[in-house]
Amino acid sequence: MSAREGAKTKTQDCKENEGNKKAAPKNGKLAGLEGDVDLQFLLQGGELTKVKSDSWQKKRFYRLQEDCETMWHESSKIFRKNNTFSIDDIDSVRQGRESEGLLKYTDDSLEDCCFSIIFKGKRKNLDLMASSPEEAKLWVSGLEKVITHMDNLNSQQKSEHWIISCMRKADKNGDNRMTLKELKHFLRQINVEVDDTHATMLFEKCDTSRSGTLEGDEIKQFYELLTYREEIEVIYGKYALTDGQMSAANLLTFLKTEQMASWSLEDAENFIEKHEPDQTAKQKKHLTKDGFLRYFSQKEGSIFNPEHQPVYQDMSQPLNHYFISSSHNTYLMEDQLKGPSSTEAYIRALSKGCRCVELDIWDGPDGEPLIYHGHTLTSRVLFKDVIKAIKDYAFKASEYPVILSLENHCSVQQQKLMAHYMISILGSALLTHPLGNEMPSALPSPQELKRRILVKGKRLNKLDAAFNNNNTEDVDSVSEEDEAAEVKESDQKTKPKKSKIKLAKELSDLVIYCKSVHFNSFEHAKEKQAFYEMASFKESKAKTLADNSASAFVHHNMDKLSRIYPAGSRTDSSNYNPVPMWNAGCQIVALNFQTPCKQMDLNQGRFLPNGKCGYILKPEFMRNPDFLFDPNNLTKAPWLRRKTLHIMVISAQQLPKLNKDKPKSIVDPLVRVEIYGVAADRASQQTPHINNNGFNPTWNRNFQFIINVPELAIVRFEVEDYDTASANDFIGQYTLPFTSMQYGYRRVPLLTQSGGIIPSAGLFVHIMALDN
Repeated sequence: MSAREGAKTKTQDCKENEGNKKAAPKNGKLAGLEGDVDLQFLLQGGELTKVKSDSWQKKRFYRLQEDCETMWHESSKIFRKNNTFSIDDIDSVRQGRESEGLLKYTDDSLEDCCFSIIFKGKRKNLDLMASSPEEAKLWVSGLEKVITHMDNLNSQQKSEHWIISCMRKADKNGDNRMTLKELKHFLRQINVEVDDTHATMLFEKCDTSRSGTLEGDEIKQFYELLTYREEIEVIYGKYALTDGQMSAANLLTFLKTEQMASWSLEDAENFIEKHEPDQTAKQKKHLTKDGFLRYFSQKEGSIFNPEHQPVYQDMSQPLNHYFISSSHNTYLMEDQLKGPSSTEAYIRALSKGCRCVELDIWDGPDGEPLIYHGHTLTSRVLFKDVIKAIKDYAFKASEYPVILSLENHCSVQQQKLMAHYMISILGSALLTHPLGNEMPSALPSPQELKRRILVKGKRLNKLDAAFNNNNTEDVDSVSEEDEAAEVKESDQKTKPKKSKIKLAKELSDLVIYCKSVHFNSFEHAKEKQAFYEMASFKESKAKTLADNSASAFVHHNMDKLSRIYPAGSRTDSSNYNPVPMWNAGCQIVALNFQTPCKQMDLNQGRFLPNGKCGYILKPEFMRNPDFLFDPNNLTKAPWLRRKTLHIMVISAQQLPKLNKDKPKSIVDPLVRVEIYGVAADRASQQTPHINNNGFNPTWNRNFQFIINVPELAIVRFEVEDYDTASANDFIGQYTLPFTSMQYGYRRVPLLTQSGGIIPSAGLFVHIMALDN
C-alpha cells in the first residue's frame, strides 16, 4: 500500500474497511456480482504505475469503492476534491500496449503488464502498468466484468442502484439511518428541491417509530414515496382487472390497445415469466405494478423498435444504395489548427460504427509518411501506426467494409511506402483486385465486401486494366483531389497552387471501386463517369446542388458514390447539417466525429438501426431510376405517405445534476422535440420548464407534427436546463429514425453530448402516428 493510502489513522481505516464490508455485498448483489472473486479483487485494490510520459511514471493506489460503481485513486494533489471516476464513464478497457502513450513510453517486454482505461467523451486515456501479467489480467477482467454487468442492468435496476448509491452518500456517518438533515442533502443530490416544510412532512410521514431518524422499513417507505409515479399508477390501474393485478390477458389487451403490439397471449405469458419479480404473481401468470414498471425498462417498452436492433436490412445491394457512416479529418481529436492527431481518433470513430475514415498524408522526415492537417500546428502521427490501428479495430463494431479516403500530398517515394504499408499490414483484408473474374458493371454489395478494406483515391488508369494487364508508366501526373487542392488554395501565400501531382503506380493500383474524379456536371458524369468513379463535394457545393438540382443529385447517386466534406473554414471542427445531403441520396456524408454536436446526434440517430453497422439502405425511391424524387418539391408519389405524428411528453426520471460542485444547484428542465427530414417536415416544439425538479418532472404536453416523407424523417428529443440569463444548458438527447419508433407509452433513454448513455435518466412519452 502506498504512503498516502497508509497515512490514514487506524480509526479511519477500521471505519472505512467496516463500511466497505457492509456495503459492498449489497452493491455487489445489485450489480449482479455478489461474492464474485474479480469484484473482491477490485474492492481490495492495489498499486499500479500510471504512465504519462517517459519521465512521468508514478505508482498510485487504485480500488473500486463500496458502491461498486466508482473507482478511487490516490493523487499527489493535496487539495484535489475528487479522486474518483465512475464505472459509467469507462468506454472500454484495453489489455496490452494498445494506446499511443503505452506504445511510446513503455518497453515491448512490458506488453503483458500494461492496460488502458478508455473513457467516454474527450477525457484522456488512463495508461496503467501492473507489477505482473497476472495482476494486469485481474484488473482487466475485473473491470470488464463490472462494466458489462452495469451495462446489462435494465433502466429500473440502474435507477434503484443510483438512488441507493445517493442515499449511502447522504448517510454521512454510515450508520444506515437518515436524519432530516441527511434527507435534505439526499434530495438535493438526486436533483430535486423541496422546501423545508415538505421535506419535514415527508420525513415525519415515514418516521413511524418517532425516533428522529429513518431506518430499515422506514427508508423503504420513503423510497417508495419518492419513486411513486402517478402516470404509471393510472395506466396500470386501467388494465389491472384481475384481483387488482394484470393477468396475461389484461397485459395483452394493454399491448394491443395502447402499444399497437402484435403479441400473442403466449408472448404476454413469456414476458411475465421472464420479468415479473414477485414469485406468487408469476405463478398466477400475473403482472404486478413493479413488473409493469419493469416492462418500460426492457427493450419491449423502449421507443426504439427492438426488431431494428440487429442487422435486418438487405445487405446484398450495390454499395451506392446505402448511406455510409463517414468521418472527416478522422485523425484529429480536437480542432483543425493546433489540436492533437492520434491513432486513438481512428479507434474511436471505428468503434462508433464509422465505415469511411480520412487519411491526410504528407511527406515526413526519415522517409516516413505522416498524417496531420497540412499547414497547421496539429500534431503528427505516423501513417503506418494509423494503418495498424485500422487493422486492429476496423471490424470490431461492424463486419461491413471500411473505406480509406486518402488525401495524398506525398512524394512518389513516400507513396510507394504507403502502398507497401497498406499491403503488408492489412494483408488479405485489403481489396487489391475487383471481385470476380471479369470486369463488373456495378459496385459490389456490403455483404460481398464483408471484412474488406477499400482505398479511395486517384487512379492512373481505368479499372479494366486490372483484367487486361494494361500496364501504365510507374509514375504519372494526375489532377489533385478537390479537397487536397482546396488545402493549397487556402495557403497560396506560402505555397503556390498546383493542379497536378505525381502518382505512384503502386498506390494507384490499390484504388479499385472508389476512384476519385473531379465533378463537372450531372450530364458529364452520366456520359463519362464509370460506376467506380466518385466525386467529393465541399459542403457549400453540395448544398447548392441539393437546393437547386436535388432530383438530378438523387439520380446521380443511384449508380455513383458521392462524398461530402466540411468546409476548410471550419477550423473549430464544427459540423454542417447532414440531413439535406442524405435527402439528395449522398452516401458518404463525412462529419467531424470528434465534435459533440446536434449534427453528430443526427448521424448517430441515422445509423442507430441495422445493428449500428454503419450502413443504412436508402429508400427504394432513391434507388430506382423510374422514380423522380425531389425532396424540395414533393409530388404525389410512393414517397409521399403523409402522417400526423402525435407525441405526448409525459414526464422525465432522474435527470443528472449539471453542476455537481454546487450541491444546491437543481435543474429546471424542459423538453424539445425536433423533426428532421425533407424541408416540408422540419419542425420543433417544446414544453415549458419545470422549476427545481430534475428527479421526476411532469409536463403532460401534447405535440403534433405532419410527416410527409416518413422514410427520411428523424426524430430528436432534447432535454435542457432552462436559464433566463443565458442559453439553456444541454442535459441529454435521443435521436432515432421515425420508422424505427414504437408506438404507445414508451421510455426514451437519454444520451450525453458525446453519445454515451446516461444510466438512470429517461423520458416517458406517448407516441402515435395516424395516416393523413
